[in-house]
This record gives sequence, structure tokens and C-alpha cells, in this order.
Amino acid sequence: MPPIISSRVIAIIAGTVVLLFALLWTSCPNCPSTCSSFDDPHSGYLQYTSAERPHQASWGSWHHPKHSKHGVGQRASAVTQNWNILYHLGGNGPWVEKVDDVVEGGIGVPEGCNVEQVHMMSRHAERYPTRKVALRLQNLVKRMRESGVTFKGDMSFFNDWELFWSDDSLIEQLTSTGPFSGTLGAFTTGQALSRHRKIRYWASDCQRVIDTARHFGAGFFGLGSQNITELEVISEDSSMGANTLTPGDTCLTYVEDKEEGHDNGYTMLFKFRSTYLGATRERLLGQNPEFEFTEDEIYAMQEACGFETTVRGRSHWCDLFTREEFVGFEYARDILHYYRAGPGTPYGALLGWLWLNATTNLMVEGPSAGSLFFSFVHDGDIAPMIAALDIITDAEHLPTTHIAHTRKWKKSQVSPMGGRTTFELLSCELKEDSEARRNYVRININDGITALPDCASGPGSSCPLEQFVARTAKKGQEVGDFRQRCGLGDDAADHITFLHQ
Repeated sequence: MPPIISSRVIAIIAGTVVLLFALLWTSCPNCPSTCSSFDDPHSGYLQYTSAERPHQASWGSWHHPKHSKHGVGQRASAVTQNWNILYHLGGNGPWVEKVDDVVEGGIGVPEGCNVEQVHMMSRHAERYPTRKVALRLQNLVKRMRESGVTFKGDMSFFNDWELFWSDDSLIEQLTSTGPFSGTLGAFTTGQALSRHRKIRYWASDCQRVIDTARHFGAGFFGLGSQNITELEVISEDSSMGANTLTPGDTCLTYVEDKEEGHDNGYTMLFKFRSTYLGATRERLLGQNPEFEFTEDEIYAMQEACGFETTVRGRSHWCDLFTREEFVGFEYARDILHYYRAGPGTPYGALLGWLWLNATTNLMVEGPSAGSLFFSFVHDGDIAPMIAALDIITDAEHLPTTHIAHTRKWKKSQVSPMGGRTTFELLSCELKEDSEARRNYVRININDGITALPDCASGPGSSCPLEQFVARTAKKGQEVGDFRQRCGLGDDAADHITFLHQ
């Protein structure tokens, strides 16, 4: 039986999505000079031409170790072979590849295998800050301007600095300027894998998520994609029960539980944040003794580094801090999402199991159910799915008294802007009988093939489908009934029904 999905391409679908259909491209002879080969943490990966990289402009930007001339000393934007600020923005910056704990050999389809089905959960592309973050930064800027202080030292750039948005209607929406443009990223990555086939795909009902899906669709299917695709928007309303892409909005006990639910992420963030911001506060006060910043304002400055970078390609706020201070910020963001919706909350796997189970059932049906399944969501919906998958799990919960440097959970690599996790259903030849085939599941997180800790015996460290199905069923038993644990009535939906072609 011929492969359902072409094995000519394994590429990346997105500013928010990645799709793997594979090919061994090992050189880029026609690339411009900004796409020259270099030694990087992803050696052995497929080599793409500049136009085929997920965010083509970013690879030649000031952040890339090969091209960077900005930043000095130990300042955060001083990029070297061992440091790249984009990996320490805690999900507030542009898309980056996963480099920790990835399988060697790259994202090419294993020899003797075909990709028969692909499932993808993707975060929206690069965006402006949310209203809460934007207000925090606006208040900071207003207080600094009204102080009449001429700032000195590391803060002197602020005297001529302008906010990176001029219209509040841009807040929370996709960026459309600079090398990390969210709209461009979604379009160009989709364009690299264009296929013309009728397909339904899904987005949660939030404008930036919908826009990401549409821009991706325009690149992937062509500018007339509305004629050959159907984008189904799934409500984020709390009444949806389990039939949702955003279970964090429908699980009432998760929302209301102040001890272990959604809000615990911020509780744990604040516990850790004070361990590193105090010294930074004293350092800034020493340079400008007439103006004392609060810890919340300093945190807002670190947030500005990532968000301004997505709009302008770089940010002076990054250089206000040392690398060590951004390692602290990165961990603070990791803590927030780990305890808010990831493995650190008992609700994480419960919420994430819904989509995982629906996807598992489709893989059991096989290619007759369809070949491509793309779901666009928020980062708060990806974290629970990763928790249910048990693929990035630390032996102990992350501490708030100090940084766990050897941790597996890193927000920047789990769900950056445009972050995506794809599941490939592989059909592979058996070594003992080339005529016989067996199905496997392989996981790709942001272009890093990631093995399931307890199931990696297949080609390319994939998991035999029957074992994958068994572990999903076991996780379902562990997390329990969604309606019961979430305090929903018997009339509420108890599973996802919309995920089908």
C-alpha cells in the first residue's frame, strides 16, 4: 500500500505548526550567504534552505550565533555558541527548536517507514503581549516618564525609547512586523509544505489563534485555501465540557481550586521570583538612586525583552540584564507553567488526556480516518497534553527556593510562540519480513524527535502503536472521569467529538 503522506518531505508547519514528511536534504547550495552552514546544536538535522526554515528571517537575525554582532560581555543578548537569549524567554519570544533530550538522527522519516497520519497541536504564532502584561509595561513606562529622571548606565537607552506598539488594538494579536512576524511565520512554514487536498482543521475561538490557523492555511494550501479547506472554530466557552480544545476553561474545579488549580502557577512563580530579583533591584538602584523599581516592574522589563524582540527583532531591555538574571527569569516562567497547567498540577494530565485520547483513537483507525489533523490552541492547552503524554516529566516537582538546572521542563522548548507537538503514525517494514509492516507512533516537539521514556523500541525511537494505545488507556484510568473531577453535570460532554475529517 503506498504511503498516505508523501515521504518526500518532513518539514515544519508553522509559526505554529510542524508537519513531518521527510527527506534528506543535506546541503543548501543555492542559499544566500545568510544561510551558510554552521555548527549548531542541531547538527545531524535536515538541512533546509533559508526560505524553508520555519521563520526564515530569524536565522539571519542578530540573535543567531553565526551572525550576531550585538551584545557585550555577559549581557543577555550577547549570543555565543553556548548562549542564545531566545532559549531563555520562557515562551515570551519567537519559536525555537527543542534541543534538550532529543533523539539523534534528526527528523527524517526512519528508513523503511512511511508516514501515514500526522496529528499536530500548535500554539498560536508570535503575538503582542496580553492585556495584563501590556498594562504592567505601560504603567512602568508611564511612571518612568513622569519621574523626570534622565536615566544613566544600563538604563540610559530608555531616554529615547518608544513603546513597541502605538495602538492598543494590537494587544494580544499576532505580530506582523520584524524578522519574527507571527503572520509571516505561519504563512511561510505552511508554504514550504503545500498540499492541495480537502481537509478540515481546528482552532480555539480566540482571534490570534484563528489568525494563526488562517495564515498557516494560506501558506500550506495556497491563497485560495478557503475553497479546499474548512477551518472549524471551537468555542472556548465553559459550557463545552470535555468537547473542547481549551479544557482549562471548562473544568470548573480547576478554575476554582486556589491551592492546586490554575492560580497556583502564579503563587509558585511569586515564591521563586523574589529569590533572584532582589539583587537585580539593588544593581539598578545603584545606577539610578533617584528611582527605585519594584520587583514587579523589573519582571515587566524582562517580559518586554521577549515581546519587543518579536516585533522589532531585538530589544534594549535584553541588555539591561545579565545572563544569570535571564536564567532566573526563564526558570520563573517554567515554574509558572509547570504548576499552572503542566505536570505540577494534578489537573494537568486530566485536561490534556481529552485531546490525547481522541488522537490515539484516530491513530487506531488509521489512514482511513484521514491523514492530517491540525489543532491550533494556546500554550496553556499544550502543557496539559504534554503532562498527559508523560514525555517531559521530572522525577521531583520543581523547587521554588532555587533553580533546578538539570530539569527537563523548559517552557521555551515546550511551547514557545508557534510551538507545536506532532504525532506521526508510522508504517514500517519488519526486519524479519520486508513484506510485513507494523505501526508506530513518533513524537516531534518543535523539530526535536522526543522519545517516550517507557516506549521507544521502534524505528527512530518510536513507540509501537499497541503500546501507545495501552499507555493512553492507562493514563485515562489514572486521571479519572473528566466530568466528575471537574464538577460538571451528567449532561456535560464527556469526550471530544469534533476531531474527524
